[in-house]
Amino acid sequence: MDLSLRPHFSLLSRYLRPQRTRMVLLAVLLFSSIGLQLLAPQILRQFIDAAQSAAPLDALAGAALGFIALGIAGNLTAGLAAYVGEDVAWTATNRLRADLTTHCLRLDMTFHKDHTAGEMIERIDGDVTALSNFFSQFVVRVLGTFVLLIGVLVLMFVEDWRIGSAMTAYAVLALLVLRWAKDRAVPYFKASRQAAADLTSFWEEHLSGLEDIRSSGATDYVMRLMYALMRALFQQNLRAALMGRILFASAIVLFSLGNAIAIGVGSWLLGLGTLTLGGVYLIFDYTGLLSSNLRIITEQLDDLQRASAGIERVTELMRRRSRIEDDPDASAPAPVSAPPALEFRSVSFVYDTAEGDDAFALRDVSFTLPAGRVLGLLGRTGSGKTTLSRLLFRFYDLTEGAILLDGVDIRRIRLADLRRRIAIVTQDVQLFQASVRDNLTFFDRRIPDARIVETLDDLGLGNWLASLPDGLDSELQSGSGNLSAGEAQLLTFARAFLQSPGLVILDEASSRLDPATERLIERAVDKLLHGRTAIIIAHRLATVQRADDILILENGRVREFGPRRALMAQPDSRFSQLLRIGTQSEGVLNEALA
Repeated sequence: MDLSLRPHFSLLSRYLRPQRTRMVLLAVLLFSSIGLQLLAPQILRQFIDAAQSAAPLDALAGAALGFIALGIAGNLTAGLAAYVGEDVAWTATNRLRADLTTHCLRLDMTFHKDHTAGEMIERIDGDVTALSNFFSQFVVRVLGTFVLLIGVLVLMFVEDWRIGSAMTAYAVLALLVLRWAKDRAVPYFKASRQAAADLTSFWEEHLSGLEDIRSSGATDYVMRLMYALMRALFQQNLRAALMGRILFASAIVLFSLGNAIAIGVGSWLLGLGTLTLGGVYLIFDYTGLLSSNLRIITEQLDDLQRASAGIERVTELMRRRSRIEDDPDASAPAPVSAPPALEFRSVSFVYDTAEGDDAFALRDVSFTLPAGRVLGLLGRTGSGKTTLSRLLFRFYDLTEGAILLDGVDIRRIRLADLRRRIAIVTQDVQLFQASVRDNLTFFDRRIPDARIVETLDDLGLGNWLASLPDGLDSELQSGSGNLSAGEAQLLTFARAFLQSPGLVILDEASSRLDPATERLIERAVDKLLHGRTAIIIAHRLATVQRADDILILENGRVREFGPRRALMAQPDSRFSQLLRIGTQSEGVLNEALA
């Protein structure tokens, strides 16, 4: 097992360097604690030897008080060392978590498509938590224990080279045996944890689908699966417990062997007159320290190995660079409030270039949308409508062609400025466990409360806000929160209003609302689109009635593009055909396109 930390020194030093003062304090406390642990048995030895030689009572009382004082000081110092070690560890790893989170948020969508959210959580939280345990436990327990073991063995050699040699051989043997036994037990503990994880995943999956399970009469089937998983967990826990007892028994045998060696060699040297009775006790006490700290080292070696692997994974993630980055010569865009002109110039895009030409999501898409115009974007599912909006935000970069905003290639606009100019309102509502204010402004404190309240009033949410116990400070739940679908959707409109973008994308944002709520936001939508360039991704033909221009995508290509009224006036246009078919099919676009 390679425990070298030299390849990872730059990462460790980066997060420990700002805490130099606390690291020095930790070192002082750690070595003070070790010194006190080594000194206490020496005083007790003097007490025994003094008592055996009939020393005055005052001398014995002084030695006893000194031993008590050292014990108290040792415990206080060890406690402070543990506290400072944990503080150093969590301060460093919290900064690392923040840096990793920021880094992941800046990575391109291709990276996030290839790596699940669960994997990222494990990287940011699981690996870094292992590093936290490593920082604190390694410094306070493992490193301190190694220093203590060396100190114990050195003092034993000082007493007598024969005792030192015997105890060194015992320490090496005990460490090897404990490590061997630990390696044999680890697979059983891993299997037990995996069985527990399988059962937890089963509960999570099936409890979330409780309505479907009940409605389909599958309760008995689900219970049988649960019983099987619980039986597997019981069996794995039984094996793990048995191996744990074997490991514990091995440690007891080894520690008993160490005590037997100490007593045997000590008695032999006492008989030879080389050691005093106090010296024999000293050897026995040091052997106890040796045995207990060998067990600590064995327990922490696994954490050390996991931390080493965690450092490698964290370093690998930090080295990953986003494919979407700001151009060094990025130009400053026009003011956010100005409606931009939009042009797609021979745009082609494929998500995975290895899949070949047939995998293109968009192929040679060209159109121009003048400033302040509204584009109705139509097409069957999979025609490329969502891909087009993703390219506008530069979640992905084009394979071919260019997208221009006010005549400037969006690749030459700073990402933060580009995304500040564009807002999107979709059917998928994502709220966060935060206050109403933070959910609407994304923690932008520059937006005044008065403007937030005015926006909510415009959307018909004034009464809803007034009903909240803490107003804008009221906390919403994650997901869609504790709101109705209509209220949650209206909050996404409020986000767009507060952003004051120049370009708005509406991905059939009102399709989830009931008719009454949908009528409520019609005026607000008109206000949002007024004076702005807009793209309405429509799933119903009725939605595009407010569009100035129509773009129909088919298999990633432009099937038809032009002014809406002009296309309506052409009986042979694809848009006119969709209107005729859609009217008969209650205006559902996918039916009309089928």
